Amino acid sequence: MKRPVSFALALMALAGTARASGFSLRSGAFRDGGTIAAAQVFNRFGCTGDDVSPALACSGAPAGTRSYAVTLFDSDARQGKGYWHWIVADIPARVTSLPAGSGSRGGALPRGTVQGIGSGNIHGYQGPCPPVGDPPHHYHLTVYALRVNRLPAAALASYGALRRALARDALASATITGLYGRPAR
Repeated sequence: MKRPVSFALALMALAGTARASGFSLRSGAFRDGGTIAAAQVFNRFGCTGDDVSPALACSGAPAGTRSYAVTLFDSDARQGKGYWHWIVADIPARVTSLPAGSGSRGGALPRGTVQGIGSGNIHGYQGPCPPVGDPPHHYHLTVYALRVNRLPAAALASYGALRRALARDALASATITGLYGRPAR
């Protein structure tokens, strides 16, 4: 499946730069290029996962990092326009890991951390649930090391504003990409 040039590709380019500087992201839920576990898959619209946000940890943040942001973006959804599954901002710089479920309904994020509303109009984490029969979708889990303590509230008001704020305030980013698909029946 040919994927169009999109914001996700720009994120991956920035992530490549970050990897060179030693900034990295890990998740126990999936490895880069691996299949996303059922625990992270959505639990509605025919998907039968547990809808638990993945555990993640970052290391090697550049000097001057004052906070982090995390996104989960499906670059294959909506004919390549993409779908935001998770947006988290204002994670304090001292917090370098999030446990599984912290972004899910009822989960606990660090004090001061905010979650945005994703493409499904869901506040917090929404797991993968691509259409049946689509080739596996690419889910880009990205952490951004930011030069600011807090993103402006307007950054969470639209995806365009979020992209601009991340481009402006990111010192580095690191991405791992998980795959998930639902075979035709």
